[in-house]
Parts: sequence; C-alpha cells; structure tokens
Amino acid sequence: MQVTSARDGASLTQLVMKQQEREHRNFQIKVVISWIALFALLLFLFSGFRLGDLKTIQLDGSFMSEWAPFIAEGVVVTLEICFISIFFASILALLAALGRLSHVAPLYALATFYVSLIRGTPLLLQIFFWFLALPQLGIVLPGMVAGVIALSLNYGAYMSEIFRAGIQGVSKGQREAALALGMTQGQTMRRIVLPQAFRFVVPPVGNEFIAMLKDSSLVSATGFVQDILWRAQKVGRANFHTLEALLIAAAWYWALTLIFSAIQSRLEKRLSRGDR
Repeated sequence: MQVTSARDGASLTQLVMKQQEREHRNFQIKVVISWIALFALLLFLFSGFRLGDLKTIQLDGSFMSEWAPFIAEGVVVTLEICFISIFFASILALLAALGRLSHVAPLYALATFYVSLIRGTPLLLQIFFWFLALPQLGIVLPGMVAGVIALSLNYGAYMSEIFRAGIQGVSKGQREAALALGMTQGQTMRRIVLPQAFRFVVPPVGNEFIAMLKDSSLVSATGFVQDILWRAQKVGRANFHTLEALLIAAAWYWALTLIFSAIQSRLEKRLSRGDR
C-alpha cells in the first residue's frame, strides 16, 4: 500500500509540474503575440495611412534609408563609452563599498562623502563640470574623456551600494572560519568574500550597464562625441527631419537594450546554478 501511495504521489506531482509548464508556455505565447500586436500598432502609427480625416504620421523613408548607416556608426562610440565607463565604475564602486564597510574613520568619511556628493548632483552637471568648468583651471579634457570620467564617477557611486550588499551577503560564519584557519582580513576578503560576492553583484551591475547605454547619450551634449544621439541630432537638424533621425536613434538604443538584457538574463541563469 505504501509503495502504491508513493507512486500515486509521484504521478500527481508530475501531472502538476506538466500543468504548470503548459500554463507557463501558454503565457509566453500570449506575451509574444501581444508584443507583435503592439509593434504592429507602432508601425501603423508611423505608416502615413490616411482614411478621411484619420491620418497617421508620415515619415520620410528615403531620408531614413540614406542616413540610417551614418547614425548606426555611432553605436561603436556608444559601446566604447559604456564598456570603459562600467569598468572604472566597478572599480570605484568596490573601493567605495570597502570604504563604507571600513572601521577606519578617514576611509569611511571619504567613501560616504564621495557617494553623497555624486548622488546629490545631476549626471549632466557632472559631464559639463569635467568638460566646461575645468578649462577655467587650465585643464582641457576631450569630450570622450570628460564623459567617461563623469559616467564612471556617477555609476561608481550608485553601484557602491550593490557591492556593499554583495559583500555583506556572504555569511559571517565563513569569515570567522577563514580567520580561524589563520587567514588575515585581507586574505579573507580576497579568497573567500569577494569571489562569492561576485555572484551577487553581477546581475545588478548588468542592469546598471543597460541603464548606462541610455545615459551615455548625455555625453553628446559636449558636442564633440559622435555617438548615436549626436549623429541623429546632426543630420536631423541639417535636413529638417529631426523626427526621423531621432526615431532611428531610439530604435538603436532599444535594440541594444534588448540585446544586453538577453545576455544578462542568460548570465543570471548560469550564475544561479550555484544556488541549487
């Protein structure tokens, strides 16, 4: 009887799991269909269709096909800015997180002052500071360098909380065990804490990188960085087709966001295997 009950229980569990998988698959299909419908509606709104008094937005297709490659060349510049900035921002975030966890008063004060100052001022102001204010002191930075510095400092301040939470997410027991084995505080941090904190940190850092893809467009305000938005504004104003040019730029930012969101999702699934 017990064997029969166990088999019935296992069969029931399998049926429930199959039902849940079926429902999840049906839900995903409905989401895809809804996305297609919304995208079709978006295309219709910019199709130039006319029916009596009803008319949609008319775009200049010849302009878009002619200048789309020129705007697309800014993708390389945008990605270059983001990859360099996220690298330095991660280093600054780690240092700021360690400073905020430090019991050394000057280090803690320096880290908290940096985070407070950067988070308390707009990113655009910070870009203008590095590009427009420093020449008054005799320091002239190229627009690209000023943008990377501003983005690195800004995102480093915001990401410091992510790194601090990741470090604190490692159990205290493991630190105590490492110290009991004779490791120093530095060795414990390098060999035990940071490698494990990395798994907690990577997914939210991926979110920050995706946000940076869009915030990097602010660097175009310097007028000397030929990223996606700068190129779109240039050809749009020169040809009086700002709408079409900005739509091309928006499509590229959206595409980059979708691509890196998919990459991040796969990375999260891979890192989550260690929790099973």
